[in-house]
Order: sequence, then structure tokens, then C-alpha cells
Amino acid sequence: MSELDQLSPGRLAWMRFRRHRLAMIAGGVLVFLYLLALLCEFISPYAPEQRNARAINAPPMDIRFFDADGRFHPRPFVYGLNLTIDPDTWMREYRDDTSTRFELRLFAEGEPYRMWGIFPADRHLFGVDQTGGEYFHWFGTDSLGRDMFTRILYGARVSLSIGIVGVGLTLFLGVLLGGFAGYLGGIADNVVQRTTEVLQSIPTLPLWMALSAALPAAWSPITTYFGVTIILSLFGWTTLARQVRGRFLAMREEDFVVAARLVGANDTRIVFRHMLPGFTSHIITTATLAVPAMILGETALSFLGIGLRAPVVSWGVLLQQAQNYQVIVLTPWLLLPGAFIVVTVIAFNLLGDGLRDAADPYSNLGRP
Repeated sequence: MSELDQLSPGRLAWMRFRRHRLAMIAGGVLVFLYLLALLCEFISPYAPEQRNARAINAPPMDIRFFDADGRFHPRPFVYGLNLTIDPDTWMREYRDDTSTRFELRLFAEGEPYRMWGIFPADRHLFGVDQTGGEYFHWFGTDSLGRDMFTRILYGARVSLSIGIVGVGLTLFLGVLLGGFAGYLGGIADNVVQRTTEVLQSIPTLPLWMALSAALPAAWSPITTYFGVTIILSLFGWTTLARQVRGRFLAMREEDFVVAARLVGANDTRIVFRHMLPGFTSHIITTATLAVPAMILGETALSFLGIGLRAPVVSWGVLLQQAQNYQVIVLTPWLLLPGAFIVVTVIAFNLLGDGLRDAADPYSNLGRP
């Protein structure tokens, strides 16, 4: 018996996953993004609704170590901004004010906040001396002078969590309905299959739009959040349910299932205790690939103005500001939330590919 044959299935899967370099990198990127979302109050230099009237639609500010004269400064800094109005086009233009330097500090004092809504604090990971009128906008500001870096971090908390919550509900419905349809057959199978066919025949985006528009405008932001999550989940379980059903149809006559039935195990125990563990790797892979679909669904609804609404901050809500070409031409930094969406979706897809390969029992790990 070789050394590989003595390893547990989990250990073998981890070794296969480690060989997938892109999946490992994607996993690290996702961990980093979720940490940013988890700690957004501390990492962001401002509050999401805090405004700077002196920097309306201001461009991103460059972090520097060398000043205009070429002198090195050990502490990073940014130049202030001078606002001018073009006499021909009447457009607002910002230029660096080289006579004004704002030094960046770690653990700078700033706008008070409550970490996770529990712990009061006023220290931020980095920032400038706001008490002296200094300001720093790494990703620029929007039309109200709000810091885009801060709002993107707060938006990450909503957009990334809606994918996890939505997929959790999707997995529950898909495994429950698909599992019992495949195991019981008969009327239960017919009902689940006909329901699946009806839901899959309906155009997804128009249906989401109709149901989201039906959400009362008077609902609180948190209620709207869960409403959109449920809507996304109600139509995402059909594909997984069919996959689970097909697998359970093949497994229900296996010897271990028949043995469990003969010793008196009930249907629920047989499905969840004996049959489902053999399908776990595929479910994990499916969930990983379903999260970006949930994120894109929420982004599309919010971008169209029928999903989450202000004052909720999500990546889709932030992209509402970039709905016309003039905004894109004059303030392209308002598209930065879209870049975070692209990176997140690609990372989830690469991670899903790696998990699928790791779950492949026929991977030989270099055996001859």
C-alpha cells in the first residue's frame, strides 16, 4: 500500500486543490475581500455618508513619497486639491495644490463609529488629520462629496453577504426538494419536476424586476435586503434540485440504502445521513459557482433601481451613479465598484474550478 492510499479523502482533496495555483490565488483574493467587508468600519477613513463639500466629484488622490521638488518624505502624503472652472466648457477641474501636503497616519482619529454595530470607536486604519481640515480620497468622491473607497468597502459587506445568504437558501431548497424527489419518486417527483420546468421557462430578469418592484417602498433597508435575497434564491434552486434528483435516483437502490431501509431508518435519515454525504463535494462546488450569480443578480437589480435602494450601500447601488456616458467620461472612477464585481466573480469561478478538480476521485496526484 502506497503512502497516498493511507491518506483520508479530505487530505487527498486538499492535496489536489493545492496543485491548482489559480484556485489558491483566487481563494486568497476572496479571503482578502471578505476581510475588507468584515472590517470596513475600521479600514475605511470616513463614514459612508460623510461629505466633503470641498471635493465634489474629485478624482482619486495619489499617495506620494516624493514632493514636487523631488525631495523624499519618509511618511506618505497627498497634495490638496485646487478647484477651477474651465471658462470654455464650464467643467469642474481639480489640480494638485503642491503648496499643501496632507500626511497619512496609521490608526488616525476620525469619524466615530460602532464596530459591527456593537463596539464604539473612532480610530481608522489610516487617514489624515480631519480636525485640521485635511482630507484624503484614495478612490475619489461622488457627486455629493462622499468618499468612494469608504462606500465601496461598505458596499462589499452587502454585496458579498447577499451571495452567501442567497446561496445558503438555494442549497437548502435544492437539496431538500431534489433529494426527496429522487428518493421518493412518484407524486413527489412529478410535483418537483413540473415546478422546476415552470420556473426554468420564465425569463429570469423580467421576473426579478417584477417581483422586486412589488417590494413596498416603505420597507426598511434591512427588510428590502432580505426581500431581494429571497427573490434571488427562489429561482436559483432548480438546477441543483435536478442534479440532486438524478444522483439520488441512481443511489436509492444501492446496497447501503437498502440496508438502511431494512433496519428501519426513516426517509429523512436515509436522505441526509446516508445519501447526501456522497454528494457533498459536488454541492460545495455548485455553491461556490452560484455565489457570483447571486452577486450579479443583486447588482443588476440595484443598478436598475428596483433592488436595494439608498441609503443601503451595495456595489449595485453605487453603480447607479454611472448610468449615462457623461458620468463615465467626466468621472470614470465611479465605475470602480464594477471592477470589484469583476474581480470577485472571476475569483469565485476560479475557486469553483479548483474545488471541482479537488473533488474528482479520479485525480491521480502524479501516480503513474
